[in-house]
Amino acid sequence: MDKSLLYQSMYDIVRKTSTELPDDAKMALKNACLKENKDSIASEIFDTILTSVNLSKADSLPVCQDSGTVFALVKAHDSDEYDEIRTSIIHAVQALTSEGILRQNCVDPVTETTTGDNTGEHVPRFHFVPADGPAQVGIMLKGGGSENVSAQYSLPDKALQAGRDFDGVRKCILDAVFQAQGKGCSPGILGVCIGGDRASGYAIAKEQLFRKLDDIHNNETIAMLETKILEQANSMGIGPMGLGGATTLLGIKIGTAGRHPACYFVTISYSCWATRRYFIELDDRGAISKWL
Repeated sequence: MDKSLLYQSMYDIVRKTSTELPDDAKMALKNACLKENKDSIASEIFDTILTSVNLSKADSLPVCQDSGTVFALVKAHDSDEYDEIRTSIIHAVQALTSEGILRQNCVDPVTETTTGDNTGEHVPRFHFVPADGPAQVGIMLKGGGSENVSAQYSLPDKALQAGRDFDGVRKCILDAVFQAQGKGCSPGILGVCIGGDRASGYAIAKEQLFRKLDDIHNNETIAMLETKILEQANSMGIGPMGLGGATTLLGIKIGTAGRHPACYFVTISYSCWATRRYFIELDDRGAISKWL
């Protein structure tokens, strides 16, 4: 790949992810606003959010003061192609941090100081998936507040009276929403993994957040579960920022993973309303050929 073209592609996707809310998330916010009473606090919050989102796009400024932690999902032919993409993302992140488009969000846990350029041990976080066809790159910027209210449950859960079944899964997810209240900058979007182990559960749950809000799961049982939990969560009255309203979640996306017979994990990756993620496809030179 052409290094200059590849760098520009990575710069463009990271900058757009920070400054432009995806169309599906923006539409979900508009629809949520229409469900609220016009004179309510919830309606005012949604109006403010949408005004801010439009200003961010117009002026190419961060959607949120917390520009999040960079998570990159890279689908490439081999490790060499992956390494090229990884290096370009790191350089783009460093440049955008210097420009103020990304806040200095990487803190060294030993020195307790920021690294200054959003890079450090395991930061940005990369996930490499060997794949045929054109290389694809997904970038997600996930805020710290939403990460704090992400959760993992191990079924059965006596306190929730939740067994090892989908009703138990439902109880866990609704409990996570209740515990979060407005602390995760609701209305949120949930990525969920049923199964897996402790580590894979969180990774798969976060990857679900790349799914468009209007997509329907290809497994009918999971699709019905997503719909049911979304309806029940939005009947809880938590609303935007936890101040009450008809919309507590904008969406819920569930993935599954094989589990050990002794384990039944339910992992929830909570994302705030500012769900910033984009996916692109690259041509052979490293230029963006398609926004997915």
